[in-house]
Amino acid sequence: MELLKEKILAEGQYLGNGILKVDSFMNHQIDPVLMKKMGEELAGKFRQAAATRILTAESSGIAPALIAGIELGIPVVYARKNQPITMKRDPFREKSESHTHKRAVELVVSTEYLSASDRVLIIDDFLATARTILSLVKLIEQSGATLVGIGSVIEKEFEGGRAKLAELKVPIVSLACIKSFDNNKINF
Repeated sequence: MELLKEKILAEGQYLGNGILKVDSFMNHQIDPVLMKKMGEELAGKFRQAAATRILTAESSGIAPALIAGIELGIPVVYARKNQPITMKRDPFREKSESHTHKRAVELVVSTEYLSASDRVLIIDDFLATARTILSLVKLIEQSGATLVGIGSVIEKEFEGGRAKLAELKVPIVSLACIKSFDNNKINF
């Protein structure tokens, strides 16, 4: 997606150690026009998957997932990092290692919002090591639902996440694929 690549080049900052800061338009402040276009693009790529729910992780995956959900006319469920008192007991739980927070987090989804009859599309902000996405896959497996596809806004190809997801045998779509960060330069 050229518009996204242009935005990454104009506003993204490589911080070293594989970290790309995109806070100005996606991870802290949201560019709603860009987010709408990205959500529409992801929805278009997965329309034929006949998903009944979108699953993402709190918090940066919510915005693109929400727009895709609007476009597809399906609910968006996000895995929370803390279980609120309002959530039913015994939710689906899975640990995930956060690359940017440098610690393990527990992802939690209520059993009310994922069931064996669901066809689930995962949408997340980044596909890098695939740790978060694989944790979301395990939540889907716990529910008995069927995974129908994986979408990401930005993929860091050099971190090998796509290869780790290949055995899932579902379509994987990324809107912008970064091949490398050579000499602090972003290479698509």
